[in-house]
Amino acid sequence: MIGFLRGKLVHKAPPMLLLDVHGVGYEVEAPMTTFYNLPAIGEEVQLHTHLVVREDAHILFGFSTEADRLMFRNLIKVNGVGPKLALTILSGQSADEFHQCILNGDIQALVRLPGVGKKTAERLVIEMRDRLPNLGDAAPVRVDVSMAQAGNPKQEAISALCALGYKPQDAAKMVQGISTEDKSCEDIIRLALQGALR
Repeated sequence: MIGFLRGKLVHKAPPMLLLDVHGVGYEVEAPMTTFYNLPAIGEEVQLHTHLVVREDAHILFGFSTEADRLMFRNLIKVNGVGPKLALTILSGQSADEFHQCILNGDIQALVRLPGVGKKTAERLVIEMRDRLPNLGDAAPVRVDVSMAQAGNPKQEAISALCALGYKPQDAAKMVQGISTEDKSCEDIIRLALQGALR
């Protein structure tokens, strides 16, 4: 699996990007929310990626934030939503806006997105509610990989727990009560998992 790409932006024509990573050109499809945050051609960019393997193609999708990639991964788990439709949804709304539509059951806002009919919108609300943090009006939990890479063991632990299949809000709760002073990411994960098994 390719987790991220860092390289020079060579070409951009929505939804396709071309990145030069040490002499290898990677074609990456990205939502418009990612395009809005791209630097100029010739500058370096880092994208969180998701690889979709089909019989006839390997397609790499890229996102400017880990939250967008996580939302994409949750979307493609919904019955009837493939990678292209997920990309369209994230192009029409930010992950935060989509999150609010799901929490509020705002089917009308979802139907306005290209390719989303009433039945698909209803299915999205029903199936995505269980996959998103139940935070009311609060902002969705974001797994910030840049913080994790900067040496934040608590955030690294949350990210790792999400990768293990825990929902972001559950992962955050699992590490919340753990004193992280002088503890590595691995220590925090072990303590969180021990607490979850009690």
